[in-house]
Amino acid sequence: MKKFLLSTIAMMAYLMSVNAQVSEPQNIPQLEFALQLKVTLGEAYSCGETQHGRRTIIPITGGTFEGPNIKGTILNGGADYQLANADNRTELEAIYCIKTDDGVNIHVRNRGIINTGKDEQGNPTFYFKAAPQFEAPADSKYAWLNNSLFLCQPDFATGFKGIVLNVWRVK
Repeated sequence: MKKFLLSTIAMMAYLMSVNAQVSEPQNIPQLEFALQLKVTLGEAYSCGETQHGRRTIIPITGGTFEGPNIKGTILNGGADYQLANADNRTELEAIYCIKTDDGVNIHVRNRGIINTGKDEQGNPTFYFKAAPQFEAPADSKYAWLNNSLFLCQPDFATGFKGIVLNVWRVK
């Protein structure tokens, strides 16, 4: 019985190692440009060092957005809540609303990571990506925002005073 159990365990371990091999994925997700947000910001303030890290709040005061199938303004009253730790990592969660040119209000919750550091050669690195989630009325022409994942990153090349976020839909 012991021999049978040991041989069964050995066979299972072999089969698990064979199945654990990773093959190159064939169906790679594509990105499609969805919109660009030009967000105006108020003066940042801090709650100081908390048990989770340094908490900073940046008011969202307005702005505009535009994409191939959507256009409008960013409503005043939201904020970007950031939590920075000692490892040069900041978690962000921006919560705000946008209003399309045809009067539809859409709720946005954008969560992401900012990380600064150095690569293997000692050169500075900067990573800033976020994943906005949109909550549009289900009976509106913007309901497509509810049923996709999105990725965004800032565009620092513009002369805009605020933050410019380019947003892609994962196809």
